Amino acid sequence: MQIDSFELEEERLKKEIIDRRAKKVLAQLPEGLKPEGPRLAAIVEDCGAVAIVSADPCYGACDLPLLEAETLGVDLIIHYGHTEMMEPERSSVPIVYMEAKASADVGEAVMGAIGCLKPWREIGLATTIQHIHKISEAKEILENAGKTVYIGDAGRAANPGQVLGCDYSNAKVLSGKVEAFVFVGGGRFHALGLSLATMKPTVVADPFEKRAYSIEADAQKLIRKRWASISEANEAENFGVIIGLKPGQKDIGVALRVKRDLEKSGRRAVLLAVREITSSALSQFPTVDAYVNTACPRIALDDSSLFAKPVLTVKEAYVALGKARWEDILKEGIV
Repeated sequence: MQIDSFELEEERLKKEIIDRRAKKVLAQLPEGLKPEGPRLAAIVEDCGAVAIVSADPCYGACDLPLLEAETLGVDLIIHYGHTEMMEPERSSVPIVYMEAKASADVGEAVMGAIGCLKPWREIGLATTIQHIHKISEAKEILENAGKTVYIGDAGRAANPGQVLGCDYSNAKVLSGKVEAFVFVGGGRFHALGLSLATMKPTVVADPFEKRAYSIEADAQKLIRKRWASISEANEAENFGVIIGLKPGQKDIGVALRVKRDLEKSGRRAVLLAVREITSSALSQFPTVDAYVNTACPRIALDDSSLFAKPVLTVKEAYVALGKARWEDILKEGIV
């Protein structure tokens, strides 16, 4: 993906800073856009404000640098690549969201997806905020090919058809009426989540690579890995229950409930608070046999091979405890 394939809204950036009379600005960008940080910082400083670029990883609108903003004394956060997810009152510092829309043409990739959809007529359509302005075009292409296309409108996403890495409500609401999904966007991350959330065949229409392909094999491989992790955790006696410290991922109530239920089943459990859930961080607790992650569920699902011990989602933990059936989880969607 080329950086110049995204609209960074430089003029809007200037206007927001000037209109808000911001004196110190913290810019947060996802990994693919971080190279643009110095250039955007120069624009901020041309407006008379001090610019600071966050070099920490950014995984979504759940991962806002609120504590960092307060520590640095900034009076404005510019967040690129996502739409608003948290309630504004949860932040003491104003946040401006820049969507970073992609300019890449979707037509060729969506046309390519038609060949992958031959067995199915009823199709669900989903994408990320970067391509949401092209979703109508994608829908028209599929309909012209004889498909009946549905776009969902539910959940926390700002737009119909938009999915987040942790929220596929706009797709799940369609699961009962569609046979397969088309995901318009680059990479496998969101498409894999879409497949796991709906348990429907999913085809990626990648505008950057200008090609289409099925994600089904990846999804089935991951499902097998998840069952292996659940089976291993079923034998564990000592659990670590992870509390995420990122603003949109912290759920102490769920962590306390999981800890209580683990202990009721005869296991021992300790609460672990962590901002970045990494294998290195978890390896500091050698007596813990398995972990339950109450933060972003995608960490356990996508990064399982990075961890030496099982890291389960909350749903999976209750399967390991015998309080939920894996078959039912698969029906409703893993994510």
